[in-house]
Amino acid sequence: MNLIAIDIGNSVMKVAFFLDDKEQQLAVLDLKDEASEGHFCRFLTDCWDQMPLVQSAAEPVKDAAIVVSSVNPEATEQVRRMCRDELGETIKVIGQDVPLPIETGVENPLEVGTDRLVTAAAAYAVVENAVIVADFGTAVTIDLVDESGIFVGGTISPGFEMALAAMHHYTAALPQVPMQKPASVYGVNTAEAMRAGVYWAAVGLLETLCRKYAEELGRWPHVILTGGAAEVFKDDCEFVDSYVPNLSVRGIVIAYKKAIFEADDIERLDDNP
Repeated sequence: MNLIAIDIGNSVMKVAFFLDDKEQQLAVLDLKDEASEGHFCRFLTDCWDQMPLVQSAAEPVKDAAIVVSSVNPEATEQVRRMCRDELGETIKVIGQDVPLPIETGVENPLEVGTDRLVTAAAAYAVVENAVIVADFGTAVTIDLVDESGIFVGGTISPGFEMALAAMHHYTAALPQVPMQKPASVYGVNTAEAMRAGVYWAAVGLLETLCRKYAEELGRWPHVILTGGAAEVFKDDCEFVDSYVPNLSVRGIVIAYKKAIFEADDIERLDDNP
């Protein structure tokens, strides 16, 4: 399958180029950077130019698709416009044009966020058993998929930068500091104390929720850590089994494949009533 998978978050956008099911290139773009639109346009057109044509088509048609998972409506519309204007192509949005890739036990699946659901689907496809998926980005989501492949639910909490920004915003004296791994468990100055606080709180949150989820399941499931912010603290999470930084784009591929296969099954049933 030939695919451009686009995962649009609140702060960054990941764009992966798959040719014959193999990932060829991956770009991570900062949505707050004014230069990102130009970078995305060049990356997009370069990847699309490499896509093969449908051999049997009378007119030149690419044997490929552009599939998007997004939690950012404004950025989604920008991507939709660019794909239309630059490539003459229509994007397929998961949750709208492509069905959600995993069964859920939540009240309203569309409110969960397709980023969480595609990531959970990718995790279950690898483990094929109960799995905890912890995604550290702008926000932190720690979700549980049971042994039957059902997305049970999870938690949402502030990410590192959000927590640090909140402390600065809601106090008179605490400074705005960027996140990095603290030098020690306790800070010897205000900035280090803030970093240590959010850092070890994240480790403790993840470990506690993994234990609570395990109690619900009756056993300790496989734990996968993902997301751009996870790199800074993954080595202090000994209870984590796997670190996969770009699991979401793999989930987009899984979602689209599942939709194609299910559509083919329906078509065969219609042909053979």
